[in-house]
Amino acid sequence: MLSSALRSMRTRWVTFVGSFVALALGAGLLAMTGLALAATFDAPDRSPERFAAAPVVVAPSDTLRVATSVGERTARLTDPRPVPRDLADGLSALGPTAEDRTFPVRTAGTDAVGHPWSVAAATPYRLLSGRAPAREGEVVVTADAGRGPRAGDRIRIAVPGASAATGPRTVVGTVAATDFETAVFFGDAEAARIHPAVDAVAVHADADAVRRLARAFPGMSVLTGDDRRRADPDPDRDSEALTAVNALLGTAAGITGFVSVFVVASTFSFAVAQRRREFGLLRTAGATPGQVRRTVLAEALVIGTLASAAGCLLGEAAAPLLARRLVDEGLAPDWFAIGDATWPLHTAFWTGLAVALAGAAVSAHRAGRIRPVEALRDAVVDDGRMPPSRALLGAAVLLTGLGLLGWSLLTDPGDVLKRKAYILQPMWIIVGCALLAPLLVRPSARLLTWFPARLPGATGLLARQNASTSVRRTASVAAPVLITVALAGSLLGTVATIDEARATEATAVSGADFVAGGDGPLDPRFVQRVRSVPGAVASASRSTGVTVLEEGTALISSEARAADPAALAATARLPLVAGRLTDLDDGSVVVNEEWETRTVGEHVRVWLGDGRAVSLRVAAVMRTGTGSNGVYVTPANAAGAAVDRVDIKVRAGADRSAVRALLEKAGRDTATPVMTRDAWVAAHHPRTGGSTRAGLLLILGIALLYTGIALANTQAMSTSDRVRDLAVLRLTGATASQVLRLVAVEALMVVAVGAVLGGAVAGLNLLGVRSALALLAVSSPVVVPWAAVGAVLAACAVAATVSAVLPALAALRARPVEVAGARE
Repeated sequence: MLSSALRSMRTRWVTFVGSFVALALGAGLLAMTGLALAATFDAPDRSPERFAAAPVVVAPSDTLRVATSVGERTARLTDPRPVPRDLADGLSALGPTAEDRTFPVRTAGTDAVGHPWSVAAATPYRLLSGRAPAREGEVVVTADAGRGPRAGDRIRIAVPGASAATGPRTVVGTVAATDFETAVFFGDAEAARIHPAVDAVAVHADADAVRRLARAFPGMSVLTGDDRRRADPDPDRDSEALTAVNALLGTAAGITGFVSVFVVASTFSFAVAQRRREFGLLRTAGATPGQVRRTVLAEALVIGTLASAAGCLLGEAAAPLLARRLVDEGLAPDWFAIGDATWPLHTAFWTGLAVALAGAAVSAHRAGRIRPVEALRDAVVDDGRMPPSRALLGAAVLLTGLGLLGWSLLTDPGDVLKRKAYILQPMWIIVGCALLAPLLVRPSARLLTWFPARLPGATGLLARQNASTSVRRTASVAAPVLITVALAGSLLGTVATIDEARATEATAVSGADFVAGGDGPLDPRFVQRVRSVPGAVASASRSTGVTVLEEGTALISSEARAADPAALAATARLPLVAGRLTDLDDGSVVVNEEWETRTVGEHVRVWLGDGRAVSLRVAAVMRTGTGSNGVYVTPANAAGAAVDRVDIKVRAGADRSAVRALLEKAGRDTATPVMTRDAWVAAHHPRTGGSTRAGLLLILGIALLYTGIALANTQAMSTSDRVRDLAVLRLTGATASQVLRLVAVEALMVVAVGAVLGGAVAGLNLLGVRSALALLAVSSPVVVPWAAVGAVLAACAVAATVSAVLPALAALRARPVEVAGARE
């Protein structure tokens, strides 16, 4: 069987090259994404950075720990309490200390952080030039490879939230730059005036003595050794960055895996279907059905082994390019690189081989049933019948996808808007329709080609008949187009629709005319001036967090805003379903419908942003919406968070222009931008999808490139198998240009069939998202990514046309009489 398979492969090399290319690229795609995914499992081990020279560091704990019946549960605190003054004074009695204060500053258009100079001794910073700041108005800055300010320069430093501290300062020294922050050092007295709270204390004393003292101050952590890393800026940045990349690459692996598996299986199935007459000859020569099946499987084994191995090599070479692209797009941290994991290569190889054998096995079963009489036919007529197994599988997958979507809409519409759901759930519908493509292409082709068939000339009529009668060939070419268009329309359209809905919801919730802030603490002087503007109502709010224990086992953290209830009621239109906003007070909370406790008047135990546990009464309940409706509390429960946003409403009858002029003047005097509500929503709720859209574009770009190649590959295989048909057309009087025009029109018609089916699938998925939004009472239109779908469709049309015309052009070089008279 193996020798027979090898001889057949030499004879029909075009078909087998097409199968090899599809499988090699598919395995390469799996290997590439698998290697990149494996690199996200472990963050690099880092030593302490910020306090590398301090033996002991005392800092507030940013982790909430709650004991439950199933063990300890943890959550991140948004506003850890600062180091108490009494503790700082007690630590200084144990040994030398340095109090760290960290606050945001901005210089020369660069975001940086300010520190007191005394803490520099506990850090990696050492003077490269100049001296330490000795008086107010003097600073030490970082110098990166000789660039930036030098000792003696005057620079302007802005301090958000403290415009009184904003102004020109003299650089008296420079320190080496680090990769974890850009620092500006002030004198100790000036830093304490700008930021009175103590964020950490570096202690040169016995660690046990420090721990005994710190026990009297709940919420404080004593860090030594590698644990000092917890006091670094954003100590979890590496693991958090990897979590985001892992989610992105996990999605990429799922999408590309689905695409490659389907395309490879379809290609192998189509390659076997093209050889009906060859198998008929084998049966005429005495081959048994079992021998025919074993021949097909032997061919698949040889091609699968070679192509999977080639794909692994290709994926191994391409994985570093993918990692570099992720870094360049800002989707992965700068240090992200491919590791030495080998399991993705094993997975890709064995998956590729298994898919090749599985795709060939189904076709081998059909090949073994071919009757010897098939070899005597001059034309192989495609009866258009689809195997019952494929029809049942396609129907089952499609119904499963529709059932999951319907169940989500009935039980929890908000689930449809979650990333995992809107990426994975459409796959069921896409796969189901792709499996049913042979059943769908004939009526679709006849419908789409009805008008072209009635145009003058025979091209439209012939193209219609060829596309609608050669169902297997049409379905094999249309399926990649269907998948491509459905993926692009479903994923990009869903992200755009959800972004539009969130922006619409933010606009509807805000009753303000002007908004300031949202990007950090605001200057207290600005807040005070805005509150005194005649004809305006100002609601100053703070961003914080609230954590609740649900079902006795899960800590759920929610974003919260703290504001005065009366001012909030005047400037916001919260989507309440129960209760009243005016009932909000220091002992209550406004929750949303996602909370387990959501009955007005019921008490719920929560942990505030600083870790304090309190019992609050539910004053009102909001709709869940798109998930952006968080929690509202009063400033007393804001855990000391600073005002970071002010919503301003112009009173009825007041002069809007005059109010705006006063607001903008207050903003200019304190370096605080003031925007209209619509401008603020556009800036803080962009409709472009941000990193999610960028990640999806990268994923789709990879997957769609593969489907484009697979489309061209299948089209080339299909056209090369029609050499005798094209020769017959020449013998009936058709010119070479007419034949090429017919082939091109057929290719475009098949692409149109795939595009219509893919568009219908994408429309069905987007309809599910729109239904979920309607059930969540969010009024927002469906956003169709016309530009992206159009680009994808144009690429498919070009790939299909070129890959059909080039083989046809090569075939037309031979004399038609010789080709038409030749036997396979």
